[in-house]
Amino acid sequence: MSEITPEIIDHIISQVISEMNLDPCPHCQGEVRPFSYDAANDLVSFGASRIGAVAPSCPPKYEMARWIDHTLLKPDATFEQIEKICLEARENSFASVCINPTWVSDAYKILRGSPVKVCTVIGFPLGATLPEVKAAETRQVIDRGAQEVDMVINIGALKSGMPDVVEHDIRSVVRAAGRRTVKVILETCLLTDEEKVTACVIAQRAGANFVKTSTGFSSGGATVADVALMRKVVGASMGVKASGGVRSYEEACKMVEAGATRIGASASVAIVSNGKSGTRTDGY
Repeated sequence: MSEITPEIIDHIISQVISEMNLDPCPHCQGEVRPFSYDAANDLVSFGASRIGAVAPSCPPKYEMARWIDHTLLKPDATFEQIEKICLEARENSFASVCINPTWVSDAYKILRGSPVKVCTVIGFPLGATLPEVKAAETRQVIDRGAQEVDMVINIGALKSGMPDVVEHDIRSVVRAAGRRTVKVILETCLLTDEEKVTACVIAQRAGANFVKTSTGFSSGGATVADVALMRKVVGASMGVKASGGVRSYEEACKMVEAGATRIGASASVAIVSNGKSGTRTDGY
């Protein structure tokens, strides 16, 4: 496999962005557009293991729960609130609960024996901690019962044109996580389209399982356009998680139809029920 360089990334970016002006896919309401053979081949040559073209449909409400990480990441969350979302997750069969590292042990005990996984965050929400610190944090939360980790990339390094630094940062967490699922948070609201493409390619090369839009604590959350772009770059071999501002079943469906395979939300119960979207409980 070729060594990643800024020149290679620039070449991939130019191909991906230029292809976004092709005719829209008839199944995707103009959100997901096909790549040319050359653009797809370049992505494979420089790290992508597969490029897929999909026309996903939105699952019914009773199945949507399995796509959702029920999330509570606000800094003043109490044990009672953590217990509540864990019980909600069990009742609704959500994919996971996503909570801050300090609550991992408690969530693991509450959810033991259920199919709901414990997900936590690494280097959250800024991503500016050292790779060694992120790796150590990953090992600590796994020892306490975490089955999935959502890490924030080194955003400053990415924007400074330092792909090797970004890749080392992600790979450190991937190695520390072992077989556990690693989702890489790009914080798309802070990135250009070119930087989003770069981040997706690097995350794939580093062995992550998902790319994820947002922390929910910056200047913006998930958008259909960002999810579609991320899906284009990673193809079918990685998951795409849409997080930040998804508060209704209709909004979740738009993300799924654009290519998301996981939704991060605090309004999870409202999404899968017939009620209103409810009160926002954190950055999600």
